[in-house]
Amino acid sequence: MTKAGLCKVLEPIGRVLGRGFYQRATVEVAKDLLGKVLVRRTRRSVICGRIVETEAYDGPEDLACHSCHGKTERTEVMFGPAGHAYVYLIYGVHYCLNVVTKKSGSAVLIRALEQKTASGPGKLCQWLEIDKKFNGWDLTRGRRLWIADAGESVPKIKSSRRIGVDYAGEWAEKPWRFFID
Repeated sequence: MTKAGLCKVLEPIGRVLGRGFYQRATVEVAKDLLGKVLVRRTRRSVICGRIVETEAYDGPEDLACHSCHGKTERTEVMFGPAGHAYVYLIYGVHYCLNVVTKKSGSAVLIRALEQKTASGPGKLCQWLEIDKKFNGWDLTRGRRLWIADAGESVPKIKSSRRIGVDYAGEWAEKPWRFFID
């Protein structure tokens, strides 16, 4: 299925999530993002997909979270208003999209969409054409990049430990990776 064709299947896309949705506990936002629709409007088309996997990173005391070293140029967005995108480059190759939540220094990583071409945070950003220019982007405005509520209920949600954070000691064991069963 083409990128542009995908959103025709999902029409109507739904209501843009407001700031209040993100101004809640990080773990709750991570769970509640499942089933929502991530939308990216380009000059050529509208690309979107249902969120099926997320991970919560709960602020400076969470040793798996980028903000555990405090506010830096890289993490400054995480200490700002909820509902903004935190986009970073990993391994010098892939961008990853996170959503800032209520707690200062906290964010939710969007790990995967339904589409196989967007299974993993790097592939997701590549497929949706998301890069560093979206770092700090206000996702509540409904322009170029946003998350919408399609009004559908989510079947059973499962959780597991987060991926790739073994260095974080006991924080690596937190069951804060959420996905649709």
